[in-house]
Amino acid sequence: MKELNLLDGIDLEQTLIGALGITFKELDRDKVVCEMPVGPKTVQPMGLLHGGASVALAETAASIAAALNLNPKTHYPVGLEINANHIRGKKDGVVTATAVPFHKGRTSMVWDIQITDEEGKLISISRCTIAVVEKR
Repeated sequence: MKELNLLDGIDLEQTLIGALGITFKELDRDKVVCEMPVGPKTVQPMGLLHGGASVALAETAASIAAALNLNPKTHYPVGLEINANHIRGKKDGVVTATAVPFHKGRTSMVWDIQITDEEGKLISISRCTIAVVEKR
């Protein structure tokens, strides 16, 4: 698996990624797969996976995927827009986000993210637009 060298010097445990327990299973320029536990940190008061946690997982997958396509010395990705449809509830276990590109351009990228459960059942779908920002 490709290392997250684009994040050199950043302690992921001190970010939302760490707070939500997100881990990376596959890192490729055309596909990023990450997982998140469903539990006390990621559920809403009724005990179901919080839609915001699903969106955070989706944007994490898309942002890391975009970053893998950039030169980290000259550019960085920034979430510009995200939408989500929550298809099925989940009370425990693990969800997996898979991000694949719709479009990879010079100044923006659009990623399709599907979140599934352990049985491959669809939990949520998202589309995330990433702005490609030049470092100054």
